[in-house]
Amino acid sequence: MRNRYATVEYLRSLDPKADHEKIHRTSSDREFPWDYGRGLEVAIWRTCCIPSIAELLDGTGEFARRAQKRYDDTRILLGEIVRNGYASERGRQALRQINLAHRHYSISNDDMLYVLSTFVFEPIRWIDRWAWRRTVETERLSAFYFYREVGARMNIQDLPSEYTEFERFNMEYERANFRLNPSSVRVGAAVMKLYSSWYPHPVSDLVAATLPCRLDPAARQALGIPRASFPARALHRIGLHAHARAERAAPALMARLMTRPTARTYPGYPRGYRISDIGPEHARGTHQGPLALGHTSAENLES
Repeated sequence: MRNRYATVEYLRSLDPKADHEKIHRTSSDREFPWDYGRGLEVAIWRTCCIPSIAELLDGTGEFARRAQKRYDDTRILLGEIVRNGYASERGRQALRQINLAHRHYSISNDDMLYVLSTFVFEPIRWIDRWAWRRTVETERLSAFYFYREVGARMNIQDLPSEYTEFERFNMEYERANFRLNPSSVRVGAAVMKLYSSWYPHPVSDLVAATLPCRLDPAARQALGIPRASFPARALHRIGLHAHARAERAAPALMARLMTRPTARTYPGYPRGYRISDIGPEHARGTHQGPLALGHTSAENLES
C-alpha cells in the first residue's frame, strides 16, 4: 500500500506563499476531493445568513428559479481558476465572468470580502472536523494566499495581509451580521432543497434530514432551520466518520464511488463550452474564448 501521507509530506516542503497555487490545487484535488466540495457547499449556504446578501439573492429570484444553475456557475468558474491558475488565460476569463456578474448589482465591499473568506475557511473547517486527516499549516496558508490573489483580481478592497487577520474578520462579521431574516429563510431553504435534490428518493429524504448538521447554531438560527433530530445527527456522524476511514484506506476507489454528475445545467460540460457562456444572462457572451476540451480533474468543484 502506498504511503497515504506522502503528498502532505511533499506539501510541507513547499513555500505556502510562493507555491500557493500548486499547494491549493493539490490539496483540494488530490488530498480532499470530496470533503473540499462539501466545505464549499457550506460556504455558499452560510453566505445566506447575511441579510444583505440574502436579500440580493432573494430579490433576483435566481435561487428560487435556477438554484442549480447558479451553483453550477460558481463551481465551474472556481474550478477554472483553481485548475488553470488565476493568471492563466482561462483563469482570467473566469474572473472576468465573475466580475461581470457582480457589476450588475450593488454589493458592499465587506459582503464581498466575507464571501471570499468563506471560501478560505469553511473547507478548512470541514476538513479538520470530518476528513481523513486534518489540514496542515502549509495548506491553510496556501488557501489564504490563493484567495487573497483572487480577491485582488475581483477588485475587493482591504484584503487582510495575514491568515489570522482574515479569520478574525470572518468570525466578527458573522457575529455582527448573522440574524433571522425572511430572505435568508427563503434562500437558505432553496439551498437545502438543491443539495438534497442530487440524490434519488428515498436517499434524498435522509440527506435532507442530516443537512442541518452541517451548520452551527448561529447559522441555523439565521436561516430559521431547526436542529436535526438525534437519529439524523447520529447518522451524519457515522456516515462522515465511515467516509473518512474509507478515504484513508482507498482514496482511488472512493473517488470513483463518490463522484457525482458534473454541471447538471450545462449538458456539454466539461467538453464544448465557452467560459463566456457561464453565468447569468447579463454576463454571457461578452467574450468569445476558446472551447473547453478535456475532462476536469477538480472533482472537489464538480461533485
